[in-house]
Amino acid sequence: MDFDDQMRRYFGTADMEAIAPPALASGIERMGVDLGMEQDRGRRFALWSLMYLVGAAPDLDVVFKNAEDRDAARDFMDLMDKAAPE
Repeated sequence: MDFDDQMRRYFGTADMEAIAPPALASGIERMGVDLGMEQDRGRRFALWSLMYLVGAAPDLDVVFKNAEDRDAARDFMDLMDKAAPE
């Protein structure tokens, strides 16, 4: 899944700063539904990652039954925390 494609699909734009609050809420809701229905591990990880970036990611234990997936998600969170401006 391409990041820009996900952004356009759920928020109507690839520019995070251009997302209006109602569009953000609606996109997050749709991502949550899609995450709950998605069976492919890679696609689930991509959806969860985008939800993490917009501050709406569910708990790892709820989303990822596989320990490797939870570890990858923790690594992603660590990388994003290190990349965040201070």
